[in-house]
Amino acid sequence: MAFDFIDTQLTERQQQGYYRQRTAIDYERDGVIAVDGKHYLNFGSNDYLGLRHDQGVLQAWVEGLAQFGAGSGASPLVTGYSVAHRELELMLAEALGYDAVLLFNSGFAANQAVCQALFASTGEIIADKFMHASFIEGALASQGNLRRFAHNDTAHLKTLLTKSEGSNRLIASEGVFSMDGDSPDVNALVSCAKQSDSWLMLDDAHAFGVTGDNGLGSVETFGLKQQDCQIVMGTFGKAVGTAGAFVAGSHSLIDYLVNYARHYIYSTAFPPAQAVATIYALNCVTTGSQREQLHGNIAYFRQRARQEGLTLLDSESAIQPLIVGEPELARQYSKALSERGLWVPAMRHPTVPKGSDRLRITLSAVHTSQDIDALVDGLTLVRQELQHGPD
Repeated sequence: MAFDFIDTQLTERQQQGYYRQRTAIDYERDGVIAVDGKHYLNFGSNDYLGLRHDQGVLQAWVEGLAQFGAGSGASPLVTGYSVAHRELELMLAEALGYDAVLLFNSGFAANQAVCQALFASTGEIIADKFMHASFIEGALASQGNLRRFAHNDTAHLKTLLTKSEGSNRLIASEGVFSMDGDSPDVNALVSCAKQSDSWLMLDDAHAFGVTGDNGLGSVETFGLKQQDCQIVMGTFGKAVGTAGAFVAGSHSLIDYLVNYARHYIYSTAFPPAQAVATIYALNCVTTGSQREQLHGNIAYFRQRARQEGLTLLDSESAIQPLIVGEPELARQYSKALSERGLWVPAMRHPTVPKGSDRLRITLSAVHTSQDIDALVDGLTLVRQELQHGPD
């Protein structure tokens, strides 16, 4: 029977504890999520600054709708590219100090486009082991030779570079890693790239809008120039609070992607109204107080977690993972927390490596100290129950 592997593989995934199901959200506001009529403090969102519900962002989107309509109507190379898209690109390029920027519908599409356009014939991609699945899938679908160095291990990277013989070589890492919340030694990556005559790319999806004096991500945090890091990918669907993504680079790189990146050429552009809202949101990122509130919440959570003996990974970002090590145990933790009104998703293989199944706790500027106290108290009680049983 055709495709009879489907049921077999689903059954295997259920037996292994890795079966995935969706949850329909009723609504979310001010750090509270509603599911099936029940309310929870939400510690699972990537809306790090709480801008999804900012009244100015929403009003800007409405004004964009009035000016441009609901959608873009076409791909960017037909009639889908508006003055709002152009203004957003110019704004980002100037802020980052790069020649040019190109907009994409998602970070997944942007990463795929870069890999498949740059490595349409040959070349070498050397990526951090924990690089996001969108980049890895794009690299595997390209004609480039993909090799992966141990997570944040520049010594291993250097070893791979000494064995490399290609002339077109891209080193890839993330500004803040999506599951561990840590960051690489970016200056060491820049040095490796220059010494090996390679390009460097940073996926800044979880850093952009959060790190840097003005929230401009790794470029600002590490004082990077275009000649240091030739490609930066960032997204708007996390800290910025809207949707879509961008790639920043030289004029020639962006022109090349416009001509050869199939994910850009053959996809309807995201709505101009979205670009209008994103411009407003970026002004909030750079001038507002949300980042200060977020970083205060991160510090407070880590302090409270240490006091209660909760072992977290070494992350100073909004992503605070608590490793439990087994998929079923991670699911049990998440379920027990939800019964206490706390929404904390379990992350299991293959999203994370086997044996590192975890709770992926994410903090936001909208959380209060009372919210964080409730989270730490809940984690402590659930840990006690699952390790020793209820009192």
